[in-house]
Amino acid sequence: MAALRKWLFSGLLVIVPVIITAWVLTWVVGLLDQTLEILPEAWQPDRLLGFHVPGFGVVLTLLILLVVGALASNFFGRKLVAMGDALVSRIPVVRSIYSSVKQVSETLFSESGNAFRTAVLVQWPRDGVWTVAFITGQPNGEVAGYLRDEFVSIYVPTTPNPTSGYFVLMRKSECIELEMSIDEALKYIVSMGVVAPPDPVLADASRVTE
Repeated sequence: MAALRKWLFSGLLVIVPVIITAWVLTWVVGLLDQTLEILPEAWQPDRLLGFHVPGFGVVLTLLILLVVGALASNFFGRKLVAMGDALVSRIPVVRSIYSSVKQVSETLFSESGNAFRTAVLVQWPRDGVWTVAFITGQPNGEVAGYLRDEFVSIYVPTTPNPTSGYFVLMRKSECIELEMSIDEALKYIVSMGVVAPPDPVLADASRVTE
């Protein structure tokens, strides 16, 4: 029985990640394939080939992103984007949604964005309880005027879904900066502490011995 149990869990460790990865990739490819509907019917790959080949939507999405990015990067493209922003900002309800999404997108995807600068160790939700969080910037404006000490903006993700979490302002002196990368910290959080990043001291020691 002990051997059967061991084999069962060993099989699960191999099969479950493969199944979940395949399911996620299938869902993403299927979702992106829906972008093919914007093409004229005569240009549909399924119609031209006579059968469905998954993945054309991924290629089309990448091409659209590259073309839009190239157009928005030049002088005339920036002017058009500015005109579009000005037009949307005049629509009462839409401007609130659009401006919020645009600010978050610029923070996450722009090269000068401040999202997830550094992984830190903080006491949350009370003293004596520690968790891994991320510095996202510094408070400014009216909020900064009320804070006398040096504070930083902190995002505390939840486990195992790091896309939800809490935004808090903490004293910088209360945050312990970690040497682990953002990717390593996210893996640590998603795995609920199972996949621990390597110890930087041991890693440096191994490099020296090599």
